[in-house]
Amino acid sequence: MYANIMLVQVENVLNTDELTRLRALLDAAQWADGRITAGTQSAKAKQNRQLPESAPQVPAARAIVGTALSRHGLFFSAALPRTIYPQLFNRYGVGENFGAHIDNAVRLAPDGSRYMRTDISATLFLCEPDSYDGGELIVQDTYGEHRVKLPAGDMILYPSTSLHRVTPVTRGERQACFFWIQSMVRDDAKRELLFNMDSAIATLRQQQGDTEPLVALTGTYHNLLRMWSDV
Repeated sequence: MYANIMLVQVENVLNTDELTRLRALLDAAQWADGRITAGTQSAKAKQNRQLPESAPQVPAARAIVGTALSRHGLFFSAALPRTIYPQLFNRYGVGENFGAHIDNAVRLAPDGSRYMRTDISATLFLCEPDSYDGGELIVQDTYGEHRVKLPAGDMILYPSTSLHRVTPVTRGERQACFFWIQSMVRDDAKRELLFNMDSAIATLRQQQGDTEPLVALTGTYHNLLRMWSDV
């Protein structure tokens, strides 16, 4: 049994220009077996290709995604990131898939400098959904299975504790950026509560301005974040 989880769609992470530049970099790259970053169990289920750390396109590709993430308030509100694993890039051709697995709890940075805990997994879609068949990200929770196949430039966030898989591609090619986040708030339920409160505050601010009750509610949000965060 898996706990209820919070899936958050972050729209328009990448704009059209960023998508064009990122795709050009990936199209020029030499790809490797996707199992280079898989754990022992995941490697048995993983059939795709991945951009290796040694590829010359990696720094520029990561810079595009990193810049986009830094300006996106919804990403910060949902993830409350403390550490972001350097972005990785994969592609699935016809017949390729990734069987059911749970992401490794702890990952070593590519340069070997530090370990980080994986609280949140992120998949940033780079291809339009009508350009390929299959390739859905399936995330499982107590309510069943959630099928995710987003427009190019959109991203899904989901707890790394969840069982998930990528269905076989049957036409075209699926390209994505994926990475993990160690959140300032480790507990999924507390992080979800803070996200819901922050979203409500933002809506009320747009509708009513900074009223006295809203200022008090904002203070409560920050006091909860202060109580629960690890920075």
